[in-house]
Amino acid sequence: MNWLARMDVDAEIAYAEHIFDSYQWHKKLWGCFPNGSDKKRDFLTRIDPLEGSFRLWIQAQRKPERPHWCPEAGFALKEITPGFLSHRYYAFDLRANPVKALVQHDESGEALRKPNGKRKRGKRVPLVNQDELRAWLSRKGAVRCRDHTNRGGYPRGISNHRTKTAGNQPDDRKPFSQKETESFSRRRPVSRSP
Repeated sequence: MNWLARMDVDAEIAYAEHIFDSYQWHKKLWGCFPNGSDKKRDFLTRIDPLEGSFRLWIQAQRKPERPHWCPEAGFALKEITPGFLSHRYYAFDLRANPVKALVQHDESGEALRKPNGKRKRGKRVPLVNQDELRAWLSRKGAVRCRDHTNRGGYPRGISNHRTKTAGNQPDDRKPFSQKETESFSRRRPVSRSP
């Protein structure tokens, strides 16, 4: 990806543009790439709700343009040097919706089937157990990561650990506690009104 764009947008503008959730933000961000509606998505986004505004980040292969709803003063664009993406490890925040599908059964206990004989997809339920969450992340990483070197069951660089440091000296690596893990979903609530 060659470009990084930052947009600061007031909540009033988002409200006026009828942007109330991440899906609507995603649709609006396609506007940064005019004449590209027939192309495959080649950009990543991040939306950070702030006090009375939003900060949006786009990393893209194509050069994004400032959309009409973003103030000129709130738009910044930078070309990413090729060396930036050559590091071995990166740190990032991940917002995901880990779920599993429960198998639906008929009265006799058999799994429900579609007319074509395939099993019906069950009701989606959230994963909240630590072991289930780790397994979900490991499976998704194994499918989507290019570097499949395993480290404790995780694709390279993915783990449930963090490094605590005192100055520059690394301390014991401790897994996130259940309380910390649960707090991640509450860290950045998305406001539905300005």
